[in-house]
Formats: sequence, C-alpha cells, structure tokens
Amino acid sequence: MKIVIAIDSFKGSLSSVEAGEAAAAGIRRVFPDAGIVIRPVADGGEGTVDALVKGMGGRYAETTVSDPLGRKISARYGILPGNTAVIEMAAASGLTLLSEKERDPMSASTFGTGEMILDAVRNGCRDLIIGIGGSATNDGGIGCLQALGFGMLGIDGEQVCPGAEGLAALERISADNIPAEVRECSFSVACDVTNPLCGENGCSRIFAPQKGADDESITVMDGLLRKYAELTKDIFPAASPDTPGAGAAGGMGFALMYYLGAELVPGAELIMRKTNLEDELRNCDIVVTGEGRIDSQTSMGKAPSAAARLAKKYGKPVIAFCGCTGGGAELCNSCGIDAFFPVLRKITSLEDAMDKDNARKNLSDTAEQVFRAIKISEQLGDKI
Repeated sequence: MKIVIAIDSFKGSLSSVEAGEAAAAGIRRVFPDAGIVIRPVADGGEGTVDALVKGMGGRYAETTVSDPLGRKISARYGILPGNTAVIEMAAASGLTLLSEKERDPMSASTFGTGEMILDAVRNGCRDLIIGIGGSATNDGGIGCLQALGFGMLGIDGEQVCPGAEGLAALERISADNIPAEVRECSFSVACDVTNPLCGENGCSRIFAPQKGADDESITVMDGLLRKYAELTKDIFPAASPDTPGAGAAGGMGFALMYYLGAELVPGAELIMRKTNLEDELRNCDIVVTGEGRIDSQTSMGKAPSAAARLAKKYGKPVIAFCGCTGGGAELCNSCGIDAFFPVLRKITSLEDAMDKDNARKNLSDTAEQVFRAIKISEQLGDKI
C-alpha cells in the first residue's frame, strides 16, 4: 500500500511536516510495511516557507529588515534548490508584528518585504515565490517598491513617506534606479484573494478594517489607491486596478503584478506544483490531508481541498484529519474529501489541545484507528 500524506499545518501547534509525521506514525502501527510519502503543503500564508524548505530540501536565510513601522527586526526566508527564494510577506510586514494599538494602515509600510526580496536577490536568487497573507499594510506595495529602487516621488522629487499616507504626496513614479539583478528576476505570488485594488470590494473596504482602519481612513485610502493606479499607467500602461488579485495584501498584488511582472497563483496550487505532489498521487492508494480546523472555508481553495481535488484527478480516496470542525465542514465532502476526522479525543482546554505533544499524540492515535477500519474493510473485501 502506498499512502501520500499532504497535511497543512495545525497552526500554532504542528507544522505541516510534523503533522504528516504524526499521521504516518499512527498508520505504521496498522500497516508497518506501507510506503508512506509525506509532502508538506500550505496555502501561501503562515507555514509556506517551512513547507517548501522542508519539502524540497532547502535552507533558511536570515536578514535584518524594517517592520511595518520601520523598526529593525530579524526576518527569515527560504532558499530552495536551484536558488529559488520563498518569502512570507508576514515575516516583515505582518499584522502579528504590531500590537493592537499600533495597527494603522495609514502608516504601516511594506518596505521590509522589499528588503527581504533584495537580500534574496543579493544571495543569487532569481526566481522568487512570495506568500502575501497576513499583512498589516494598505500602501499599494509602494514601500516594497521603494526598497527595490523604484522612485515613489513627491512634488519635491524625494521619496514619499511610508504607508498609505505616502500615497497622498505621490506625484510621479520612476523606474530609473532598479538594480539590474532585480530586473532579471521572475516572481510567483501565492495568493487566494481576487479582490480589485479599489471600490466596494477593494482592499481598503474589505481588509483594512481588520488592520486598524476607521471609516474615514478607509475612504481616504481607497481614493489614494485609485490615484496611485492612474500614476502607474504612466510607466506601465496595462496596469488596471480592477485586475483580480490587485487588492491582495493591501494592494501588494497590484505592485507585484505590474511593477515586477509577477504571476498570481492560488497559494495551495503553487506549493503543490513546486513540491511535485501530483507525481506522487498518480500511483498511490490513499491520500491523507487536513489542517487545524476544517469548516466552510476549507472547501474554498485551502490546501486540503486543493490536495483532494488533485487526488480526484486520479480517482484516489481522500481522508482528512483536523484539530476541530466548524460550520460547513460537510461541504468538504463535495470537493473531494471523502471523510474527515477531528483528532480531539476528550474534552480539554484550548491550551492542552494546542500543546505540540498532545496534538501529535491525538493525530497519531486517530490515524491509527481510522486505518484499522480501513484494514477491516480490506479483510471483508467482497462481503461488504
């Protein structure tokens, strides 16, 4: 029996690889001779770097960058075989880097993400994968572009100030000082958001409130981003604020697409492609997937449902494990997950449930019992 395990992280508890190893341990108690392949997965947010580094035999790099408010912090990214960099925007420009009182997208900048990109380029990387989930920003990506050498210039010809506030002073954009190495790069962006840059479904109205914006600043930022999009057309005529994904990460999607020529790809799809998951699925017998919480959102392109759809391309049965379930979990049965199993085995506190050792044991023990049932069905064969 060949089993492919492609489980997303149980966030705050087990990484994708740790979850895969825990499930494998339980399965081997029942099928000790099974061929088990673990392929880490993620959807472009937290865990993307770990999934790709561990799944592809890469390494980590660390650099000093600016956080969303300009303070110096250490940020880690991955370098994969072939000198492909994988970067999580959240490591430099993430919402979790700020306290609730500090959250203000008018001042939060993406400059640190640009610094991470530049460091990877200086380390010889020319292909870059950027996960843009979890940002604290709504600056249209201008901070990132400034770090890479673009001129976001005010009436005085100087770089505008950080954050969406800088867009108010923006009068001219220059691409004259981009390092040659950056021009040689290709960018793939893990992004599951299809919102446009501006308007009722734009980044300011849909995502900025959770980043600390009030009604007044939301209206202001929406107008400033529209002006920014018009100025962008002066050097990139094809740029459109209405492009699906332009509003991702506070407009970072717009910047990466039009200034750096990036391809926006659904996060889980991109990572599965990079780890060659499909090659393993063709000849396996069972696929195991899952994540920390399975609910209605799981069926909307998150890693478990993406893995399940790919498995169904080859007619493979799919089992999922999760820490818990939420409303709409049953929708996953119609997107390729044949059965899902929460791993909690008794009433417990959230702290105990999230404890790494407890989570590992719960997942292993649940996987064992599920595969015992599979073994019984094999023994019954045609009698069922």
